[in-house]
Amino acid sequence: MSTKGGIRERYNETQRRILIHLKSGLKMGKSYFKSKYIAKDLGLSPKEVGINLAILSEICDELDIRRWSYSNSTTWRVTPRAS
Repeated sequence: MSTKGGIRERYNETQRRILIHLKSGLKMGKSYFKSKYIAKDLGLSPKEVGINLAILSEICDELDIRRWSYSNSTTWRVTPRAS
């Protein structure tokens, strides 16, 4: 979903905040994100981030979100989905 209205309808507030954070990171050239750092940046718990990223990995049409590895915090690999 590329429209703001679509994002509001499809995702909850926490998921929208996480998506904005991930897209911002992608623009800066990042593709790997740790739950604990996302949580720190957004004022959430790492568990809350992990649960929402797992949901987003299933329902997000814009980004390919995959659990990548675990060491001190889950690392997620995020890439734009091909159109």
